[in-house]
Amino acid sequence: MNENQFLNDVKDIYQFLENEKNNTNKLITYLENKEFNKLTIIDEFAKTLNLQLDDNLRFALITRLVNLRDDSLVQVLKKSQKDEKEIINLQEKAYLFVKDFWEDKHLNLINYIEKNRLLTPFYREVFKGVYSVGKAMSKWQSSWTALIINKTNKELLEKFNDDETKVFEYLEKENLFDLGHSKEIADRCYSALVKEKDKYKSQAYIKAFKKEVTDVVDALENFADRLIEVEDEIYNQKWDYVLYLQALIKAFSEENENSLVEKWADVDRAWMKIKTPIQIGHPLEYYEDHFRKAVALEWDIRLTNPTFAKNEKRVNKIKTAFEKIYNSFEKDAKYEHIYNFSLKSLDKVQLYIGRPALFFGAEFNGLFSAQVVPNDEIVSKEEGKKIFAFSDEILQISRAKPFLKLAREIFGQELLTKDREFLFNETEKWHQVYDISTIGHEFGHILWCDDETEAVMNKTGNFKNIEEFKATTGGLISFFCDEKEDEKELEEQVLIDLVKRAIGLIAWMEVDEVQPYYCEGLIHLNALFDTKILDFKDNSLNIDLDSKKIEELKKWYITTYTNLAKHYLDKKDATIFLNQFATKEGKYFMPVNEKINSFVKYYFERYKQIGQELDTEDKKSNYIKG
Repeated sequence: MNENQFLNDVKDIYQFLENEKNNTNKLITYLENKEFNKLTIIDEFAKTLNLQLDDNLRFALITRLVNLRDDSLVQVLKKSQKDEKEIINLQEKAYLFVKDFWEDKHLNLINYIEKNRLLTPFYREVFKGVYSVGKAMSKWQSSWTALIINKTNKELLEKFNDDETKVFEYLEKENLFDLGHSKEIADRCYSALVKEKDKYKSQAYIKAFKKEVTDVVDALENFADRLIEVEDEIYNQKWDYVLYLQALIKAFSEENENSLVEKWADVDRAWMKIKTPIQIGHPLEYYEDHFRKAVALEWDIRLTNPTFAKNEKRVNKIKTAFEKIYNSFEKDAKYEHIYNFSLKSLDKVQLYIGRPALFFGAEFNGLFSAQVVPNDEIVSKEEGKKIFAFSDEILQISRAKPFLKLAREIFGQELLTKDREFLFNETEKWHQVYDISTIGHEFGHILWCDDETEAVMNKTGNFKNIEEFKATTGGLISFFCDEKEDEKELEEQVLIDLVKRAIGLIAWMEVDEVQPYYCEGLIHLNALFDTKILDFKDNSLNIDLDSKKIEELKKWYITTYTNLAKHYLDKKDATIFLNQFATKEGKYFMPVNEKINSFVKYYFERYKQIGQELDTEDKKSNYIKG
């Protein structure tokens, strides 16, 4: 087999995944058409949870199964007066149901590859190996969530009367964070807190979850042994994969809490050397655990779209805007170091546009639409970063999503019609907007940071809560500061996208692991309200994308982003920047601006009341042409 034949097989698998996704999305169509007799899997899901099916629950269970999100389910459970303990129990049962459903689908893919002798024996082993490790990771996910999210973190909040600052102070004082490369507090942990009498002790995953991690290590050893038996005749990367798996085995087996970051950096180094269209994803991100940033149990295969043509357009526009803003600051050696650090990282980015093929563990609680990794800046300094973007997947999901009553009530039919015409009929332009907003977001993460930025700025735990705004705005700035006219025609759609994102993120107010995105939305709302693009009075939102207001909006973003960049260069605590826009009201961040505050409360109330109700006044058939 040569590389062309191999890429044709990749194309075949890619098409298989698209067809499978369409089949799964049919559950949404059955819901829209009220063909409940075809939703037997949802009947079974409700029965497993011992819940009485109604329209709201049916919608929430489909969202949980198809889109892997459980915020709708949590709202429905709260509405039906379930207490916190019951909700946690039902979330876990739902996770297990979703896990079984998707693991069956993953097995179908592996059988399809085997039956049709696709790829080469080496890459067939990669798929099988990832699957067997994935099953072990998914089993471990349940105890990981139970201990870290639902036990320890809740106990810590209770211990300090919901005062998060005190929690962080306590963890630091008691040396309960992992140490990083230079033996300073790391920006993440590969360990869990275990209570002994009335004190907490940090334990590496292998000690805190001995049985589960041992199963993962056994599966990885078996995977590595099988790969050694076959050759990679296409990309000649066999030993890169094997060394990567061996680095994972060492990292998972490491018992010394203060050696974990270094061992996982070796995993990232080995992984960065793999440059084939079949990319494995391992534990990389740490959104779920707000306090110690315990790294989540990601495990997957990302398949690159073989028809994707690499282009440097976005990164070049980002660099131009980055340089323009940097040059507006006074010269400073410390600033220059950070600027050059970011620039070198941008230059080393490997970009993969594709689809998730297999996914396990934490990813049954939601897949990302794009990702820039590794987060270890020491590794990135040496090896660069990989950006993954699932644009085909996101487009498919967006077109399949049901129309909701809440969207029509808040955004109005005029804006929705424009947006839907674009979504269903402008595929190429849709991908260009995704490039600005989502791929731009991932490049935006790289800017203004060096190897210690996160650890220094996160003393009070809010780094991620401004970092997502920094990332999205980095992509927007590359668009707003652009002197070329080649993307000008996308302006209205980029702004509609921004309005929808800023408002839509309010729905995540009570979902702890996506708090950074919720906070991002709150800051964007300031931009939109300050420039009068949005106005809220008499329980009604007015949206006005007048050209003068758009110019004001661009100025707002450039000024705010410049201030934020300076904040990062000075490595000031993240909370100081966030508190200009949002402060804690009880458990959740709320806008400082009174008008925005009342809108956020209004929207969230409406989301709780009608967030799961379908819009029957508009239909997809109004937009799908031909």
